[in-house]
Amino acid sequence: MSNEQFRIEKDSLGEMQVPADALWGASTQRAVENFPISGMRFSREFIYALALIKKSAAETHVDLELLPEDIGEAIVRAAEEVMNGSLDQHFPLDIFQTGSGTSTNMNANEVIAHRATQLTDGAVKVHPNDHVNAGQSSNDVIPSAMQIAALVAIHSDLLPALSDLERALKAKAEEFDDIVKSGRTHMM
Repeated sequence: MSNEQFRIEKDSLGEMQVPADALWGASTQRAVENFPISGMRFSREFIYALALIKKSAAETHVDLELLPEDIGEAIVRAAEEVMNGSLDQHFPLDIFQTGSGTSTNMNANEVIAHRATQLTDGAVKVHPNDHVNAGQSSNDVIPSAMQIAALVAIHSDLLPALSDLERALKAKAEEFDDIVKSGRTHMM
């Protein structure tokens, strides 16, 4: 590929070539290259949960006057785009990786920061660590996202499936209600 298809991103570990159209940065690109393990990606519910945490943190930081309002609003808007699924293609990481999920946390921080900067037409430069990740640790964010994702999946998938099962069992009970059969044990 030519250099026109990449941009150079820098972080504390140095420079990385990142696809030009990617919203992630150097940290995510490093993880993409270091952990190509299973090809399995994080679920929609998990990505939603990460973005919900980032959005909530930004709102809280603005309320506490720890984050400028324009930056906080841009983060909230970008996090909402992640929550609605329109940026899922920017979460390329394999679910199997080392550590406490730092690469995944940084993926969310980088995507939200880049998108937040775009939403302001570059008038506000949102930083992945200083702004999006402010006051957060992967050791807290990732387990919290797991719990939130599980709750979302319970409400969106499990409870509706259980309701469908209940309706199906009731229908079968009504269908077979007139059939009389003596009880039998496993030894008969």
